[in-house]
Amino acid sequence: MSRIGKLPVPIPEKVTVDLQENNFIVVKGPKGQLQRQLHPKINVEIKDNQVVVTRNDDSKFSRSLHGLTRQLVANMVEGVAKGFTKKLQIIGVGYRAELKGKKLVLTLGYSHPIIFSAPDSITLSTPSQTEILVSGIDKELVGLVAAKIRSFRKPEPYKGKGIRYENEYVRRKAGKAAGK
Repeated sequence: MSRIGKLPVPIPEKVTVDLQENNFIVVKGPKGQLQRQLHPKINVEIKDNQVVVTRNDDSKFSRSLHGLTRQLVANMVEGVAKGFTKKLQIIGVGYRAELKGKKLVLTLGYSHPIIFSAPDSITLSTPSQTEILVSGIDKELVGLVAAKIRSFRKPEPYKGKGIRYENEYVRRKAGKAAGK
């Protein structure tokens, strides 16, 4: 039995989970609605205000899907109840970010500014010129958008300049030693 898969997912107040035919799950809450098609080898039931995930057989594939599906459902429930946020920091002289309408304009030392528009369900905000907050109800999409923004200028190992996640450790390297 999967250690994560066997744990039930508690359903908080103000959140409703609806199971439809063909393993289609819809989760509604105060922040919005998420839906996902689950694999046919996985069964999902609602018992005592909890979502219980079980598998049909004990094949390696089914075992791998068991914990994954349980965590996907848990992320959906948490997303519509609380939402998810990722914080990015911009480090470097002249590097900055600003919001123009729904578009994020990044100045990262290239010859041109980078204009990034996020999907509709994602909210971008810039508390300061060197901070970007990516928030939404879909954990997977929030992480994807944050990774895309980070990929425009990854932190480099010599001076640490670039875009990094909050509390991300950047391994530093020593520069070239001066010759004689």
